[in-house]
Amino acid sequence: MRRVMASAPVEEAPAATAAEARPKLRTEFAFELPRGYVDDEGKVHHSGVMRLATARDELIPLRDDRVRENSAFLTVVLLARVVTRIGDLTDIHAGIIENLFASDLAFLQDMYRRINSEGHTRAGVACPECGHSFVVDVAGGRLGES
Repeated sequence: MRRVMASAPVEEAPAATAAEARPKLRTEFAFELPRGYVDDEGKVHHSGVMRLATARDELIPLRDDRVRENSAFLTVVLLARVVTRIGDLTDIHAGIIENLFASDLAFLQDMYRRINSEGHTRAGVACPECGHSFVVDVAGGRLGES
């Protein structure tokens, strides 16, 4: 004869799943161009959105003939793939990126590096007057927004 022992149910605290413990992945980052993109009608567009790059975004431009002829064009093609909006414009292509002011192109290159390598758009800076160090969000935004 077999004897079955009854045991009291063990209550376990609900364990957080890996997905719950992990912070939500941010894939789009808003920005404000330092100068702005001037469209064909003379309208200046300042705000925009850049998304995280995929491996495909970095590989496809390498097959582009413009990049093969001039490796410096890689930046233009790559940014055209990941910038999803500038002002009212949502069809972002190499021609738009080519016509950005140099300071705006440099800004977007730095932002690309920050969000794809470091995962954020914050940078440590220091006041040139007093030397006080603090962190700013280089993506822009308005005062008081986080």
